[in-house]
Amino acid sequence: MSLSTILMALAAGGATYADLDAIDRQVAAFTGAPVGAVGGAITPLDRRLRLQRCQSSLALSWRGPSKDSVVVQCADVGGWRLFVPVRSAPPPAFQPPVREPDAVNRGDALSIAVTGQGFTVSQPGEALESGPVGAWIRVRLATGRRGRGEEMRARIVRPGLVSVPLP
Repeated sequence: MSLSTILMALAAGGATYADLDAIDRQVAAFTGAPVGAVGGAITPLDRRLRLQRCQSSLALSWRGPSKDSVVVQCADVGGWRLFVPVRSAPPPAFQPPVREPDAVNRGDALSIAVTGQGFTVSQPGEALESGPVGAWIRVRLATGRRGRGEEMRARIVRPGLVSVPLP
C-alpha cells in the first residue's frame, strides 16, 4: 500500500464525521451571539461527538417559544438532531415594586358614591386614610349635625371620588 493511498484513506475517514467547529459557527450565526455570550450557545459542542457528515445543508431552528435552545438537524436519511442550549440573560436584579402616589390623602373631602345595579347615589365624606387609585381605604360620611358620621371602606376611583359597590 502506497503512502498516498494511506493518506486518502485517512482523509476519507476524517471526512465521514461532521465538522463540529463549523456547526458551532452556524449556531453562532443563527443566534447572533458567540459561544458563551448571552443569547449564544452555553458551550461549544462536545468534541467527543462523532456525527455522520451531513450531505444536505443543516437545518437550524429555535426549540419552542422560550428560545432556550437551538435545534440543529441533518435531514439526510439516517440523519441526526442536536439540541444546543443557549445562555439566557440573567434575571433582573430585584427591584421593589414602585408605589403609586396617593390620589387621596387622610382628611381630604371627597364624594362617596354607592353604586348598585342601575343606580348610583353619592354623598360628601372625608378620607380617614390615604391611598393610590384602586386602593381600599376607610372613609366617613359627612353629617349635617355635630355627631360623627358612619365609617365604611371604599375603593379610590380618582382624586376626590371613592366608590362603595353593592352586590
